[in-house]
Amino acid sequence: MQYEKISAKDLLKIKTLGELKATGYTPKSIKEELRANLISKLQKGEQVFEGIYGYEDTVIPDLERAILSMHNINLLGLRGQAKTRLARMMTKLLDEYIPVVKGSELNDDPMVPISHAAQDLIKAHGDQTPIEWWHRDDRYAEKLATPDVSVADLIGDIDPIKAATLKLSYSDERVLHYGMIPRAHRSIFVINELPDLQARIQVSLFNILQEGDIQIRGFKLRLPLDIQFVFTANPEDYTNRGSIVTPLKDRIESQIITHYPKSIEIGKRITAQEARLQKRSAGNIHIPELAKDLIEQVAVEARSSEYVDEKSGVSARLTISAYENLMSAAERRVLINKEENTVLRVVDFIGIIPAITGKIELVYEGEQEGAGIVAQSLIGKSIRSLFLSFFPDPEKSKKEKENHYAPIMEWFGSGNTLDILTQSSDKTYKETLSQVPGLEDLVKHYVPKLADIEKEFYMEFALHGLAEFSQISKKTLETGLQFKDLFSSMFDMTGDLGDEDEDFS
Repeated sequence: MQYEKISAKDLLKIKTLGELKATGYTPKSIKEELRANLISKLQKGEQVFEGIYGYEDTVIPDLERAILSMHNINLLGLRGQAKTRLARMMTKLLDEYIPVVKGSELNDDPMVPISHAAQDLIKAHGDQTPIEWWHRDDRYAEKLATPDVSVADLIGDIDPIKAATLKLSYSDERVLHYGMIPRAHRSIFVINELPDLQARIQVSLFNILQEGDIQIRGFKLRLPLDIQFVFTANPEDYTNRGSIVTPLKDRIESQIITHYPKSIEIGKRITAQEARLQKRSAGNIHIPELAKDLIEQVAVEARSSEYVDEKSGVSARLTISAYENLMSAAERRVLINKEENTVLRVVDFIGIIPAITGKIELVYEGEQEGAGIVAQSLIGKSIRSLFLSFFPDPEKSKKEKENHYAPIMEWFGSGNTLDILTQSSDKTYKETLSQVPGLEDLVKHYVPKLADIEKEFYMEFALHGLAEFSQISKKTLETGLQFKDLFSSMFDMTGDLGDEDEDFS
């Protein structure tokens, strides 16, 4: 009878070492286990890293090659690039259950025990040694590297109380208190943000990676630990907090570089998958595709902004949190107005500012401007970037015979203002936008196949675009936005600055 052919249900019935031997069980290392299961999945056409979008042709092939090569792995990239998620998903490549000596501190393989306690137990009980089964979901350990992590945390330390109680020398293995790494024997062990680990602590990993030796307070202990190491790190050039010492880097066989989504479409798939949206909200709030594009464009603009520290990166968590806030802004309005349904509005993007300010690291110039102003600027730039995908350049339109912006500009030029409030009902919102002559015609002309339910969203978007191209003025009020003629706003010195924030654009 072959061990691999036994069902999980029957495996769990095997309780002793003798019964395990009868199945034909043969020990294999965790790297061999990962490799064998990956080969099986590739041959069957099954995907291992499902739900990781944008890495299909870049990171995932590199990761699979590293697993086939039985390498320890370093995932190198900026924050929010799914490095830890990739590591956690590697557990899918482990056998569903593996046998361990029951009660063993290091999860010893019954056929190849490495701890003194497990060896003594097998010597005393032989084939009657009790075993238990360890599920793959439990064979994952993770540690965030911080400057205060010690060798005792990772490797272990001598327990003087245990030494005194057992009357053993400090050099005896039985007086050791094992750290996280020995306890992760036969598991995947992840150290996140490796450069943050002090150099002397990184040095303690050398022999574990290469020879399987560990040293505790000068006592060399031969423990052939069987561990799949996965490290994550920001690029050395991008962090001032530390670096990976060269000898350790040399012992990590594969270094895989991760990246941010390379297109808005990929970003939208990630955001839609990760955003925590209540079914009730998703059902009664219509989301124009352009709104989703704008969310992703905010991250694109942030990654190239002169005010944002590019070395720190802009996490995909920004767009996820922003999308959740955007939906909540619309949901709050529905609840306040006691309405059943609504459509997202561009003014709702004011609600994503808290999601932006908490997710970006600013350079000195950005700090001088203020996080809130930078966030507003990123939203404005996103609108400007996508505006020309739907509407013509307002400056160039002035020179053409048929200028669809003319009625709008004339209306504002006549001294009219338009206030779009965040809490206004759908009826009031539509009536407000309908005041501007030519605005609806502009949308119908340039977005002819637009669904009627999204008409007002594009009408408001057009106003925001005109403001971004400096055709009209846009100001953020405490309760929403105000549009007015650009030149009249420049010369209007009567307004109380305490009631208005900086220009949204």
